[in-house]
Amino acid sequence: MAEISQSGNVVTLINVFTVRPEDQQPLLDLLVEATESVMNRRPGFVSANLHKSFDGTRVVNYAQWRSKEAFEAMLEDPAAVGHMRQAAGLAESFEPHLYEVAYVDEA
Repeated sequence: MAEISQSGNVVTLINVFTVRPEDQQPLLDLLVEATESVMNRRPGFVSANLHKSFDGTRVVNYAQWRSKEAFEAMLEDPAAVGHMRQAAGLAESFEPHLYEVAYVDEA
């Protein structure tokens, strides 16, 4: 089980997709399929969490990788690239960025 930590042991991808409401579920289905068939088999994959907005216009992919290099190597995988192209085709726009965890407060 992945845990959000400031220890610096992961890099986090946060990708916000803007979609038409009728494309929200198809995009989610595609991202689940990509995660289960490609991403989670890649070296350095830690976790993926998908979120959908109540209004149907956003999908957020919060994924963690062991290193920036592991994430970048995934971008060279033809199977991963194919899924990313399909996802881009369902979205009106998307904004992927890599982050480091800066602060965590847990109950």
